[in-house]
Amino acid sequence: MLPLHRNSLIAAALALPLFLFLYATLGHPKPIAVWKWMDIVCEGGTAVMAGIWFLFTLSSRPRGLVTSLIAGGLCAIMLGSWADCLDEFFAVDKSAVWDNWLEALIPFGMLVLTIGMYYWRQEQFRLNEHLQKRERLFRDHRAFDRITQLADASYLRTQMRLEQERRPGLDCALVLLDIDSFHLINREYGHREGDRVLQAVGHMLLLNLRNDDLLCRYAGDRFAVLMPGVSREDAAVKARHLCAMVGQMRHHANDNREIRLSLRHACSLTDGVPEVVLAELSRAVETPRSGAGISAAAPA
Repeated sequence: MLPLHRNSLIAAALALPLFLFLYATLGHPKPIAVWKWMDIVCEGGTAVMAGIWFLFTLSSRPRGLVTSLIAGGLCAIMLGSWADCLDEFFAVDKSAVWDNWLEALIPFGMLVLTIGMYYWRQEQFRLNEHLQKRERLFRDHRAFDRITQLADASYLRTQMRLEQERRPGLDCALVLLDIDSFHLINREYGHREGDRVLQAVGHMLLLNLRNDDLLCRYAGDRFAVLMPGVSREDAAVKARHLCAMVGQMRHHANDNREIRLSLRHACSLTDGVPEVVLAELSRAVETPRSGAGISAAAPA
C-alpha cells in the first residue's frame, strides 16, 4: 500500500529536516545544561509514535477520505511534537509567531484525526453490515465460490427447502439476476477481467440487500437472491433496484477502459420444488427484453 501514498510520504519526510533547518537558522542553540530531558523524551517520543502510526495507516489502507484524514492528523501531530521537541534544543525569540503556529499543529492534528476516526467508524458499520449478510454462510461452514466468495446453487436449494419448512405459508421470494452480454466481456477483456466483474457485481448486490437476504452465485454470470418474508411484487421492486444500482457502476478494466454493466432479472415465490422454481426462473431470465428486467410468475 505504501507506493500508493508516495507523495504523502515524501512530503512528511521533507518536512522533518525542514523544521530542523528552520529552528537551527532562526533560533539559537541552548546549552546542554538547560536541556529538559523529560520534555525531550515525552515530546520526541510522541513525534516518533505518531510517525509510526502514520506509516501503519498508509501501509494498511487504500487512498480515500478516511485514510487522508487519519494519516493527515497523525502527520500533523508528529510534526507539531517534533517542533515542540526542537524547541528544547533551540531558543526562539518569544515574539516569533511561527514557533507557536508549528506547535499548534498538535491540536489541529488531533481535530483532523478525530474527524477521520468518525468517518472510519461509519465505514466499519458498513463493513460489519456487509459481513453480517454472509453470516449464514460462515455459521454453516460452507465452501465459498472461489471467485465471488458466495455460496453455490446446491446451498441455495438447501436454504429454499429450509425456508419452506421453517415458515410454511409465509412468502419467500427468489430473484435470479443475469449479467447482460457477459460472454462478450470475457471475449474482449479476458476471463481474469470477467472474474473481476463478477466480484464487483457481487459486492454491489450485497451492499443493497437486507441482512436476512441470501445472495448466491447460481451459475456462471447469474446470481440468485433468496428473500424471506418478501412477496413476489416486492421482490420485483427490489430486483429493479438492484439492477439500477449495478447499472450505475463505473467498472474500469485493467487497461482503464470502462465497462458498462446491466442486469436482467426474474423473480418468483419459492412455494414449489426448488429445482422447478429455479428452472422456470432460468428460462425467464434468458428471454431478451429491454428495460429493467422481467418478473416470472410462480410455478404451479
